[in-house]
Amino acid sequence: MKSWPKKAADAMGGGLFLALFIVFVIQITARFGFDKPLAWTDEAAVVLYIWVILWAAAFVVPEREHVVFDLVWNSVSRRTRRAMQIVGNLLIGGLALYAIPASWDYVRFMAREGTPVLGLPFMWVFLPFVLLLVALVVRSAWAIWNAVRGVGLEAELRI
Repeated sequence: MKSWPKKAADAMGGGLFLALFIVFVIQITARFGFDKPLAWTDEAAVVLYIWVILWAAAFVVPEREHVVFDLVWNSVSRRTRRAMQIVGNLLIGGLALYAIPASWDYVRFMAREGTPVLGLPFMWVFLPFVLLLVALVVRSAWAIWNAVRGVGLEAELRI
């Protein structure tokens, strides 16, 4: 059973993807059906694409669904897996945590600039990157906690 935050994140991701699809259909129809390309659809599609990818990576796609290369993972002992899990997540989470302040400063700075056609402040274009960094920190901390407790260290075949 999904929790309400997970349902909300999934709904937001689905809504973003639906909006991207609708903008894409409008773009194709205007360009090829009426021979009248619309500049705003190009810009909206790019902004929505950025949001869809980063939102999904941060909140929708579970960690077990991300691409992994587990040849080494499956060939080492449980104790080594625990060390790999802790060190790997310390690196990812630590780098993301280190990047948050500078990334947030840049995103806030870009609020003064707008996109060429829609005039959307660039802060709203780049905000999902900061959200992704925060999600990486939280996921890494959770993975470290689980590794310390010995959870999720099984060797498995992932397809």
